[in-house]
Amino acid sequence: MYHFAQSPAFSRRGKHKVFLGMAPGVGKTYRMLEEGQQLKQEGLDVVIGLLETHGRAETAEKAVGLTQVPLKSIFWQGRNLMEMDTQGIIDRCPQLVLVDELAHTNVPGSDREKRYQDVEAILEAGIDVFSTLNIQHLESLNDLVHKISGVVVRERVPDRLLDEADELVLIDVTPETLQERLQEGKIYAPANIDRALQNFFQRRNLVALRELALREVADNIEENDRENPAKNHCNIQERILVCVSTNPSSLQLLRRGARISSQMNGRFYALFVSHPHQFLSRTEALHIETCKQLCEEFEGEFLRVESENVVKAIASTAAAKRITQIVLGETQRSWWQLLTRGSIVQRLMRSLPSIDLHIIATK
Repeated sequence: MYHFAQSPAFSRRGKHKVFLGMAPGVGKTYRMLEEGQQLKQEGLDVVIGLLETHGRAETAEKAVGLTQVPLKSIFWQGRNLMEMDTQGIIDRCPQLVLVDELAHTNVPGSDREKRYQDVEAILEAGIDVFSTLNIQHLESLNDLVHKISGVVVRERVPDRLLDEADELVLIDVTPETLQERLQEGKIYAPANIDRALQNFFQRRNLVALRELALREVADNIEENDRENPAKNHCNIQERILVCVSTNPSSLQLLRRGARISSQMNGRFYALFVSHPHQFLSRTEALHIETCKQLCEEFEGEFLRVESENVVKAIASTAAAKRITQIVLGETQRSWWQLLTRGSIVQRLMRSLPSIDLHIIATK
């Protein structure tokens, strides 16, 4: 059951629930309105702050009976354009407001540049918000979305909005279902259907965007679970860390780690631990730079930390990045060093009992 304050006058920040989708037409707005209607029937004071139906009759019908806070007219370039009246919502003081298209850019001359900034002002006033967002509008995914679809997304929101949201709901359909909706005219006007199918709504694009949305929700669940001390933390997505060194075999380790990451559809990291009192030769420095470039070619994140204790540095990095598997090369120590000091593998096994270690032969 949805919990809410009896009055926004209470000095608490409003709760934010985001309905996330992989693309237009998955049903984010419909689901938001559906839940809004249900909460209204339960006695909540629910209003619409901004609704974009895009001509979809089913969506418009779902909004019937919900109060629309009057929009604000802004004169720009000889025209009166309508935007959400944020101050009007705050003055109206409902318990819940529904706001469509979180990434929208407001008309120049508005009090705030972006709609998500309006939402933050409403939340600060103690009013709960339901909002909608497509995955391609996340700032950190901008370059990846362009690589996937060839589309440069101009309207973006900072990732912290999802991190700070109280609830994240994925509205998911298969790519085939979404293409059927498009062809039936349920997303765009008939004149735009063929162009959409040939561009953004290609199946391969939708599959990739769907995976991004699923990953985002999985990460959000993991993060919330990790921050809850009452729960035993469990990773949903595999995270593979390759430990590289100045040894030329590190390139082999990176390729193996990248292959493991790809097979498991996981996240990929590489780590180089440098000693604060040992300087790299030119050859060694070039080798580490090559490792970094190869890691990035595999779409991984290269990490470099400075520490006198290699095992401690690996363990702390694994904890910070929530690593599930570590890839290491076989030891280069002599039998005497192993006898007197133990191997890095043995010490890591003691330090990280819940992480799988892959020891790769490098000869």
